[in-house]
Amino acid sequence: MRLSTIRYYFREAFQSILRNSWLSAASVGVVAVSLLILGSSLLLVLNANNIAANLESSVEISVFLKDGATPEQIRSLEIRLRSMPEVSQVNFVSKQQALEEMKKNFGDKQDILAGLEDKNPLPDAFRIKTFTVEQVVPLARQIAAYEQVDQVRYGQGVVEKLLALSRWTRTAGLVAMVLLGLAAVFLIATTIRLSVFSRRKEIGIMKILGATNWFVRLPFLLEGMILGLAGSFLAVGAVYGAYFSLASNIQLSLPFMQLVTDRRLIMPVMEGLLVLGLVIGAAGSMISMHRFLKV
Repeated sequence: MRLSTIRYYFREAFQSILRNSWLSAASVGVVAVSLLILGSSLLLVLNANNIAANLESSVEISVFLKDGATPEQIRSLEIRLRSMPEVSQVNFVSKQQALEEMKKNFGDKQDILAGLEDKNPLPDAFRIKTFTVEQVVPLARQIAAYEQVDQVRYGQGVVEKLLALSRWTRTAGLVAMVLLGLAAVFLIATTIRLSVFSRRKEIGIMKILGATNWFVRLPFLLEGMILGLAGSFLAVGAVYGAYFSLASNIQLSLPFMQLVTDRRLIMPVMEGLLVLGLVIGAAGSMISMHRFLKV
């Protein structure tokens, strides 16, 4: 393709944007607002997934043994647990180790536990981790049926609710992305369609003179991509600045609540928004041109 042809395409695209400046500004605004909401939703999902992942990594099954279990029975149970395909890690905690941990947790107030060394009421236990959090519940129920096991705990209820919340947030973000993307495509298509309609006679003459569909289509395709990219740049700037400002303030006022600030995780979201703005603009142009190219 010759340089003069490329210049013609860009000149036509920018002249069309200036000629329909109000509609162009409205299209850029809708794309910006749509991607702003979408970007915020994606960051919310990213943080929810991060919290869920941290919780999943900390979930473990505590298997308390019956009082009086012999060393042979404990060893047999440990071999059985380690052979399970769902189990990634098994640690045995004797009643003496459990007491030492409890003293450590009490800190300066461990005098309250004085006298427990002679008659330690804590049971021997295994602490088990699984490869996935979905394996916890069925595995815990299976282990609870073993003869040497007195009780099994894994934080019933809490983990399931948090995972359900994460799934709901992910689904809501996906639905919002689709709806907002369609709205942006519709408005850009309307803008381009008006521009094409005002130049329908010119397009008809070009077709009669033998211009190819792509020669007619490319300036409008560029126009849509420029509008989409401009809107996505506005959205990315607003989302990026607002998010890190919010994260900084939260870290100062609520240090226990850690938002994801790793730019290696944030930048793919921003780059994805830029690409999506470009795709939305191109899609809007292609949809609007389809009918007029049949002239």
